Amino acid sequence: MELHIFLAVLVAALLHASWNLLVKLDLDRFLALLLISCVMGLMGVAMLAFFPWPKAESYPYLLASGLLHTGYNIFLARSYRTGDLSQVYPIARGTAPLLTFIGAWGLAGETVTGLGALGILLLVSGIWLTARPGAKTIRLDGLTLFFALGTSAFIAAYTLVDGFGARLSGSASAYAGMLFVLDGLFMVIAALVTRGPRAFAQVLPSWKSGVTGALLSAGAYWIVIWAMSLAPVAAVAALRETSILFVMLMSAYFLKEKVTGFRLLGATLIVLGAVALRLA
Repeated sequence: MELHIFLAVLVAALLHASWNLLVKLDLDRFLALLLISCVMGLMGVAMLAFFPWPKAESYPYLLASGLLHTGYNIFLARSYRTGDLSQVYPIARGTAPLLTFIGAWGLAGETVTGLGALGILLLVSGIWLTARPGAKTIRLDGLTLFFALGTSAFIAAYTLVDGFGARLSGSASAYAGMLFVLDGLFMVIAALVTRGPRAFAQVLPSWKSGVTGALLSAGAYWIVIWAMSLAPVAAVAALRETSILFVMLMSAYFLKEKVTGFRLLGATLIVLGAVALRLA
C-alpha cells in the first residue's frame, strides 16, 4: 500500500475514533444514527454540487450500499440496546475485515499478498484481544451477539459494494456524496416506519452534536471510499479498524481507563498488522 493512502486511512481511523469518543448524544442509539445520517445527507447534496455525478454504472452499487447502510444502522442500534459498548463495537468492527477479505477474494478475485494477508490476520487478532473484557461480570447474551455479528456482516457487505462501486463511478468523491444522500433518505424512511414523525422532533435539540458527529463520520468514510478506489479493498478495510487502537489510547489518556495486559498485547498486534499492510 502506497504511503499517502496508508496515512490517509489512518487519518480516517482517527476521525472515526474521535467521533466515538467525543460525540455524546442524549438520544437512544437509533435516533443518534438518524440524526447523523440526516446531516450527512445534506452534506452529500452539497458535495454533488461541486463534483460531477457518478457514472451510471455505479448506480446499482449505490442503491445496494444505501440499503446495506440502513440495515447496518438498525442492527447496530439493536445490539447497543442490550450490549456493552466495549464489547459490541470491537466485535462488529473486528469481524468485518476478515469477512471483507474473504468476500473480496471469493467474489471478485481480488488478490492480497502473503504479507498483506498476515497483516489482516494480525489486525483482527489484535482487535479481538483489545475487546476482551477485564471483568468476568460483563456478559453478552446470544441475541445481542447475533445483532453484533450481523452488524459486522453489513459492514463487510457495504465495504465490498462501495469498494467496487467507487471504482466504476469515475469519482470517489461524487460516489461518497451520492451515498450520503441515499443513506440519509433511507434512514428517514426507516424512522418514519418504525418511530413516526415524532422521531424528528426528538432529534432536533441535539443538532449541534449531530453536525459534529456527521462531519467526523463523513470525513472518515469519504477517505475510505477514496482509498478503496486505489488500493485493495480488504487491506483498506482492515487498516481502518485501527480506530479501535485509537479509542483505547484516547480512553486511557482522557478517561483514565485501565489498560490490561491483553489490551497491550492486542495493541501491539494491531500496530504490527498495520506495519505489515504498509509493507505489503
